[in-house]
Amino acid sequence: MRRLIGLLLCLALVSHLWASEERPVLPLWPDKPPGVVPEGPEKDITRDKDNQVAGKRVMRLGGITQPSVTVFHPSQPAPGRPAVVVCPGGGYNILAWDLEGTEVCEWLNSLGITGVLLKYRVPAPKTGPRHASALMDAQRAVRLVRSRAADWQIDPKKVGILGFSAGGHLATMTALAQQESTYEPIDAIDKLSARPDFAVLIYPAYLTTPKRDALADNVTVTKQTPPMFLAHAGDDPVPAESSVLLYLALKKAGVKAELHVYDRGGHGYGLRRTGLPVADWPKRCEEWLRVQGLLAKP
Repeated sequence: MRRLIGLLLCLALVSHLWASEERPVLPLWPDKPPGVVPEGPEKDITRDKDNQVAGKRVMRLGGITQPSVTVFHPSQPAPGRPAVVVCPGGGYNILAWDLEGTEVCEWLNSLGITGVLLKYRVPAPKTGPRHASALMDAQRAVRLVRSRAADWQIDPKKVGILGFSAGGHLATMTALAQQESTYEPIDAIDKLSARPDFAVLIYPAYLTTPKRDALADNVTVTKQTPPMFLAHAGDDPVPAESSVLLYLALKKAGVKAELHVYDRGGHGYGLRRTGLPVADWPKRCEEWLRVQGLLAKP
């Protein structure tokens, strides 16, 4: 019996070490992050009365003072695969960590893509642009991924970004920033490009004027903007105009883009199967990734 218990403990330890190797957590900054650092401590602030999604609890992380990335490697990596930085939403107040984070990285892994889950700073500063600190973290994350391309067997020219709601806004602003850095370089990583090679935006928020008749002043599309995939529900309280107006601007600039607006679906569903039409967006996105040459042919 003692031998059996010992064997089980060894297996548990090996499994733990294997999981740790598969999903390393890397700090974004070698020291204190630039810009505003919110108050901690980091914790799951989900309450029992908070809404569930598809019958499941959502982990809502707040007080993020130490931004980092968690790396989800595919079970069968191959040289030259893409990597995607994943930005959970949460109104720049919290991060929907599992709904729009870990579950999304696991889906990317099923496609052979390395998922890099970004834990950016929240809550947002009380003054100035709400995404200011988060954008520094996102740009640093894209550069960090490129710096690890050889180690992670990824193509540094196939580094994308994916975001939901406020995370969709963050992904958009990262894609639109091009080579304009939002912080002073601190090391060799910052010599690399912070421009994503493609972007996936799912119910992105904060992209329009209050009247919803135009993009916000800081949302500027150029012909250098990377290709984008957008999905939204028509009954989303975060208006679908965010995606529609961005799509029109992309087309006007000659940027490759695909937009799906579904009849019903609401907001904040991630990849969970809600039974509503919008739940089909992952399949459409997979098809788009294949068309862009980012996935191997089935």
